[in-house]
Amino acid sequence: MEKPTLVGVMKAGKGLEGVAVHTPLVTNMNYSERYGAKVEFKREDLQVVRSYKLRGAYNKIANLEASEQSKGIVCASAGNHAQGVAYSCQMLGIKGTIFMPGVTPKQKIKQVKMFGKDKVDVVLIGDTFDDAYKQAQEFCQENGSTFVHPFDDTKIIEGQGTVGLEIANDSSEPIDYLFVPIGGGGLASGIITVFKELSPDTKIIGVEPEGAPAMRDSIQAGKNVILDKIDTFVDGAAVKAVGELPLEICKDQLDDIILVPEGKICTTILQLYNEEAIVVEPAGALTLAALDFYKEKIKGKHVVCVISGSNNDITRTEEIKERSLLYEGLKHYFILRFPQRAGALKEFVSDILAPGDDIVHFEYSKKHSREKGPALIGIELQNRDHLQSLLEKMTEKNFVYEYLNDKPDLLQYLV
Repeated sequence: MEKPTLVGVMKAGKGLEGVAVHTPLVTNMNYSERYGAKVEFKREDLQVVRSYKLRGAYNKIANLEASEQSKGIVCASAGNHAQGVAYSCQMLGIKGTIFMPGVTPKQKIKQVKMFGKDKVDVVLIGDTFDDAYKQAQEFCQENGSTFVHPFDDTKIIEGQGTVGLEIANDSSEPIDYLFVPIGGGGLASGIITVFKELSPDTKIIGVEPEGAPAMRDSIQAGKNVILDKIDTFVDGAAVKAVGELPLEICKDQLDDIILVPEGKICTTILQLYNEEAIVVEPAGALTLAALDFYKEKIKGKHVVCVISGSNNDITRTEEIKERSLLYEGLKHYFILRFPQRAGALKEFVSDILAPGDDIVHFEYSKKHSREKGPALIGIELQNRDHLQSLLEKMTEKNFVYEYLNDKPDLLQYLV
């Protein structure tokens, strides 16, 4: 597979005129003040399909031979890539078949159909992405269709690289640090292709979710590592394996990789909404969530963060808030054994909880044959420093407890 080139990215940029939005590069006052730097956002969340994925998909499909286009294209995706492919098919008048897992949320299915209109067939199959991917490959073999990979393809990478080209052209001064989210590695590879030629002094920092460090582990191992298990919360960037071509590009030219905890990403999502009125998906918050881990290095520097997408499902809001509170040390779960005497709960509330702390989850069944009844209890603290005092008071007052925050598998099962 040929490596992407700057010339290829420039050609992709010409081809995308009138199709993809030239998204703004804007200075953010809050983040600039917070980090003592000039922090700019590259707003790919404002793209036509609300993510950068359109760029690569359109560039790939538009550059197929007429004979290939006539046989249709195929992809497997439950997210942004599917929407980019669907929109490209509609714009180019090419028939597309998109395989999605049967458990894909209806909102995402509706979006794909809306962007693709009559040019796209959506096939819901299996329970996982792997099921959909297998069926998509079989369909290609049977029908001679072209499979459009989400990241491991030269034309895809060159299309995604137009994000970097716009940043380089729009920036009024040299960029010291450019933070890029990494899933399969297509966007990072495209941006590297541009910046290592046009701005070689800019440090390109890749950002992965802590629960899916496929690129970091692959670079460290010197080969493409397939992760056994991943946290799929950051669905736009959580992959078990990166692309072979992106790995080849990133392993030598990426300046650093930061892993960001999913809880930190959730805190960033909420901050962006509350402070900036910006709605992002988890992958879209990756680069901003990474700044805390680089705050000493970026002080006084010119920093650009790519906001990769905004396809967030509102039904995930409670999970996002929960993960944020757990990460920030403000929410704690216990299995607590109350003494079975009148007033035990009142004593817990009045003598053990600090002012402002609140019980936000409570499940209790009285067992007459036991001296102490177990309760599942969730406590939201006003200040994370209250935890140590809470634990000491429970021990002092003889409230036997089991702390669940450090037992995520059990906590997930119970709550």
